[in-house]
Amino acid sequence: MGFKQDREALVAEPGLDGRARCRALSDRADAWLAELFSAAAADRAGIALVATGGYGRRELAPQSDLDVLLLHDGRAPGIADVADRLWYPIWDEGVKLGHAVRTPKETLKLAAEDLDTATALLQLRHLAGAPALTDDLAARARAQWRKRPKKWLTELGTRVASRHAQAGEVAFLLEPDLKEGRGGLRDVHALHWAELLHPVLHPGDDAVLERAYGTVLDVRVALHRHTGRPGDHLHLQDQDAVAELLGLPDADALMRSLATAARTIAWVGDETWERVESSLAGPRRRTAGRDRPLDDGVVLRDGEVHVAADATPADDPALVLRAAAAAAGHGVRLERASLDRLAAEAPLFPDPWPEGARDLLASLLLTGPAAIRVLEALDHKGLLSRMLPEWEPVRSRPQRNAYHRFTVDRHLLEAAAGAARLADRVARPDLLVIGALLHDIGKGYPGDHTIVGQDLVATIATRMGFPPGDVDTLVLLVRHHLLLPDIATRRDLNDDATIERVADEVGSLEALELLAALTEADSIATG
Repeated sequence: MGFKQDREALVAEPGLDGRARCRALSDRADAWLAELFSAAAADRAGIALVATGGYGRRELAPQSDLDVLLLHDGRAPGIADVADRLWYPIWDEGVKLGHAVRTPKETLKLAAEDLDTATALLQLRHLAGAPALTDDLAARARAQWRKRPKKWLTELGTRVASRHAQAGEVAFLLEPDLKEGRGGLRDVHALHWAELLHPVLHPGDDAVLERAYGTVLDVRVALHRHTGRPGDHLHLQDQDAVAELLGLPDADALMRSLATAARTIAWVGDETWERVESSLAGPRRRTAGRDRPLDDGVVLRDGEVHVAADATPADDPALVLRAAAAAAGHGVRLERASLDRLAAEAPLFPDPWPEGARDLLASLLLTGPAAIRVLEALDHKGLLSRMLPEWEPVRSRPQRNAYHRFTVDRHLLEAAAGAARLADRVARPDLLVIGALLHDIGKGYPGDHTIVGQDLVATIATRMGFPPGDVDTLVLLVRHHLLLPDIATRRDLNDDATIERVADEVGSLEALELLAALTEADSIATG
């Protein structure tokens, strides 16, 4: 039985996760290529066959190319003939091949200036021939890589940003690019390449990334198995079948699992690359190392918000919101060690909330887009659900339709940011942004999300300490957040009955202003 038949058998074999299947496919390819090399090169010295790229990582997906390098010392006779005797049987088998024939000197010269070649050499794996040739190239390639950390970190960061702009978000697109998108497999590769230059990951990040990476890889491998074709775009029509292959109940479960993993990768990546960029720029001379107090237990240091050393998160639930509001208000990150400390020590929010906490939340939300990054950081560490337990069911919940471009939770953050831009239109900006944050909270629960959401928001707003009149206003915003779009698209706006209906439903001009602003923010956040 040939390699292609062996591959098909491995692809169909049940019970293997993505990593195990890729390794099994890589091992089978290794054995086949070693046989071909033995026949092609006989006992010739100074030649080695080397796996590169994903194949070099033993991550050969079911429909991926075989990426190999035929390495020679420049003195081996008949290298072109050896190459032909290797490549043609592979092509005859119908297997796609990425190949090159080079000396170590040629390879290193190319890698000195080309990012793709340089990173490919970080993943070399010996297949056949002279192992010393492979080992020497691998060692020299890594040494060459480490000699120019600033150049490569800059190029990697630029490449990551460019890739994200082109491929979009794995977590939020209806048909995401599992490899090149923000939160995809390539982001983890880039972080590992950066780590070889300089330690850039925090303790624990590698384990978190590996778990998330495994989830995305499982989806990619299942996609290859289902379609029988190479490719990284998870199209809508393939999602139910991929979910079934992974033992998930439906496509919604698949996309939620994928979104959770992709957001983890994206968050770690964003946080890491921001630190790398700051490090490359160097410290600000006048302020480096100095603490500037911002609030009780919160200081600004080196362009980041820190939790003060003498703060006591375990006894101060509102410290999370003070730190978050300060970070968003100054347009900076919440420093990573402080975030980890809050995650380790901060308690669940009490019922009722601490005095002033809801004002801090409103202040945070009113910073607009700056709040999204900070709230995503809190969410990544589980701190948002400690404040709002009702948030957990909407986390990474997909909305698989042409109207919504975000998961439910990210849509709520975007709506709140959009509402902040409209705050000058209303008398109560705090009610506007908190209403926007919670208007779809019912989507995490069974039943009509508007009806369910009213009860949830009444409970949440009361727990936050809003007076009864404000609770009623927030409930009204949730109850009627679809009223104005419905009126605009299905009713005659010049009909007195329509006007009277809106007036009866809403009850006051202040509430109507809030509802109009929420409707606009909701529409923009929908996409």
